[in-house]
Amino acid sequence: MCPQAAAGGRRAASRAPGAHNVCRLLTRRAHGFYARDAGVAHRKNLGLLRKILCQESTKFKNVWTTHSASPIAYERGRIYLDNYQCCISSIAQEPRILYQKPKCSKSEKIEDALLLECPLGEMLPSPSDYKSSLIVLTVQNWLLRLSADSGEILEKIYLAGSCCKFRYLSWDTPQEVMVVKSAQNKLPAAARQIFGNSVTDVAVSNGILIVMYSVGLVRLYNFQAISEQFMEQPFDLGHEFNWNGQVGVVGKYPFGLPCNIKITDTPPLLFEASSLENAFQIGGYPWHYIITPNKKKHKGVFHICSLKDNALAKNGIQDMKCCSLEPDWIYFHPDMSGRIIHVGPNLIKVLKLKEVKNNTDQMEIAEDFTIVANRENSVNNAVTVTASGRVVKKRFNLLDDDPEQETFKIVDYEDELDLLSTVAVTQIGADGRAHLDFHCNEHGILLKSIPLLESWDVTYSHEVYFDKDLVLHIEQKPNRRFSCYVYQMVCDTAKDDECSSHEKTERVLCKKGGRIFECI
Repeated sequence: MCPQAAAGGRRAASRAPGAHNVCRLLTRRAHGFYARDAGVAHRKNLGLLRKILCQESTKFKNVWTTHSASPIAYERGRIYLDNYQCCISSIAQEPRILYQKPKCSKSEKIEDALLLECPLGEMLPSPSDYKSSLIVLTVQNWLLRLSADSGEILEKIYLAGSCCKFRYLSWDTPQEVMVVKSAQNKLPAAARQIFGNSVTDVAVSNGILIVMYSVGLVRLYNFQAISEQFMEQPFDLGHEFNWNGQVGVVGKYPFGLPCNIKITDTPPLLFEASSLENAFQIGGYPWHYIITPNKKKHKGVFHICSLKDNALAKNGIQDMKCCSLEPDWIYFHPDMSGRIIHVGPNLIKVLKLKEVKNNTDQMEIAEDFTIVANRENSVNNAVTVTASGRVVKKRFNLLDDDPEQETFKIVDYEDELDLLSTVAVTQIGADGRAHLDFHCNEHGILLKSIPLLESWDVTYSHEVYFDKDLVLHIEQKPNRRFSCYVYQMVCDTAKDDECSSHEKTERVLCKKGGRIFECI
């Protein structure tokens, strides 16, 4: 069975008929029904949390807010400020600083970071390795592993000298294989002879080397095969190594990591496609890919094709025909169901792949469900009075993403609770209002709506995180001003209705670790 189908089966099983209510599930847990399988117990606990979260009496309260002159990041219950020098727990009802390090110099500035969590089923050399840690990349090409709870440096790896500047971290295989990428440099002559002159970017994901070209071309290569074919000499971290007559310890300063892969011939091409702005995605079952035809007039038009033979799926051209400033976007659903999410200003379509009737060799795109924004008719009448007093009415259509109409801004998936979350915004004048909605991931039914109390300006950059019983809103204002609003789930009587009210609530300024917080 394919991973997508298996995942879909597990989700279906978790929502099988005859599911017990919360009291019954708690009783069964207390009697030890799940004692022999921690995985079952954990899934049942998450099921309980989902039921409680979706109750009408459950509210989300804005418990505290903080502001910063530097970017704010969030990872698994931890909020990072001051270029990762300050870490605050988002779990407590009031700000709790986990650690605060002295302000770092420009040479120690952190360029990027990833949260590293313990891989399952593996023996690790040190007990501290089983705890979460933060992998950070510094401006001086150091890769550091920090304790997520204390900020203590657990490991240090020196990457390279001034020959290149590393800037970006990403996962090739999540929590197993990491990719460290440099700032864009001019391609060496040898690489241009192999890959061509018009390369604009490269990436590695899921064992695939992705090469992008200025003409919209995307080419895929097997990165593992390249490593095996063109690796000149393997090495191990922390061991002495002789590289072209220079001896040093791998990963130590100033030796770093030798560049031990030299591609001397064109590797076998796995796949290539031409797409506008190099937009290219693979997913679904059986495997399909999504592209936009490589002409500007096709912007906003998406073609869904079979990876096996490039055949366009039946109903495989998706075009919302949006009249908007911001384009619609499309991607494969992260729940591994093989479905596709297509998001427009006022419409979210969840699509699925299924076999064409009487033709098992072809797939078709069918609508699974839709989510529609709550808005009025978009046709307005403008009234003009001429000099003679004659009234002239002119009919015109608003843009699909006109800020005065409810517009979808963010769509995300909470995998542990199996909920699809959406953020919709309406802005009247300078005052914008947003609400976070939770939908059933299987059918799209609205289960819960949470109003965000702070004003939402559609011209600013926003991020919203939903993590079990926590909602976090990070906002970037002009002149590098950042704000973080923390909401926590509360279950209480009608007296807590103010938690979801837009009326002003009393805020108290509190100072912790030299930082000012607004607490409710």
